[in-house]
Amino acid sequence: MTATAEHLPTARAHPAGLHATARLTAVHNGRTTTLPLLHSDGPFHLRRLRPRGDRARVCVLGAMSAPLGGDRLALDINAGARTRLEVTTAAATIALRGSTTDPATYDVRLTAGEDASLHWLPRPLISTRGSTLHQTYRVELAATSHLLLREEQLLGRTAEPSGHLSTRLTVRRAGRPLLDQHTVYGAPAPAWDGPAVLGGHRATGQLLLVTPEPLPLPAPVLLGDPERGHCVLAPLADDAALLATAVAPTPALLRVLLDTALAHVRDAASSL
Repeated sequence: MTATAEHLPTARAHPAGLHATARLTAVHNGRTTTLPLLHSDGPFHLRRLRPRGDRARVCVLGAMSAPLGGDRLALDINAGARTRLEVTTAAATIALRGSTTDPATYDVRLTAGEDASLHWLPRPLISTRGSTLHQTYRVELAATSHLLLREEQLLGRTAEPSGHLSTRLTVRRAGRPLLDQHTVYGAPAPAWDGPAVLGGHRATGQLLLVTPEPLPLPAPVLLGDPERGHCVLAPLADDAALLATAVAPTPALLRVLLDTALAHVRDAASSL
């Protein structure tokens, strides 16, 4: 794997917050996956990791506290045809109140070309007291691409109520909608962090698996127990996509549930 990197100070200060967009592009050169563009910006510092097999790997490092109120942050990841790419983060993302009551936005855009395999595996997002964050995932997949996406949220730090967190995940495959999910936690109502939904748990997350081949799962599978949390693994309308949704008392137990769900279907996804 070869790569070049750009670290351009293009983030621009704004009276109501920071505006920054980091970009990553992976291409296949006929032999392996290369990274011709690693563009760090604002709080995002992109660093290459040692590849795992034929899979290029990149870690997003946080260079400053973000997102704060009023920030407009974006991360644009493009995995070209036939590439194998994994992107992770070095630490949890912490949504903070900042000096303004304006909401912050964090837009993650993922694109995978034909026969590409993209893994998006960040650390949890922590919603702290007084913060307001609108997070969006916009995913565009080719008909033959593979996707493994994991997102996790922690609603408040220890003994702290959650901030206001809005998350929306939109996935399109070959130009057609595959999943469009919008969830809101914390005041103001309506929100989904009440006892009827989370049962008192503070960690929640999901794992989405999309492959070109059908993933056999005739009915939803329930994993976990009352003390360690619950996870539901269910097929989507597209029989080549599975979604695991979990709640747990801690991020560590949440990760165990999502990993268990992935292990449940790994044999059906030989490309992973």
